[in-house]
Amino acid sequence: MAQNNNSSNDLVVRQASGALDQMKYEIAQELGISFPQDGYAGNLTSYENGSIGGFITKRLVTIAEQQLAGQAGQTGQFR
Repeated sequence: MAQNNNSSNDLVVRQASGALDQMKYEIAQELGISFPQDGYAGNLTSYENGSIGGFITKRLVTIAEQQLAGQAGQTGQFR
């Protein structure tokens, strides 16, 4: 995410910033969207930015579900 991001969505884990940036570029590439390497997405349409954000959310939810399923299998919790 761009360093000059004025978003109120602060990261809970600041160290995740690089991984989220990488995910953003990977998802944009998968969707066929040319995301600028400087991180400025102002030239993209709201549809394109929304698509990238939506797919990031879907992927993060999938990762969290997999981790919870793994924890539940190991500890017998969450049943």
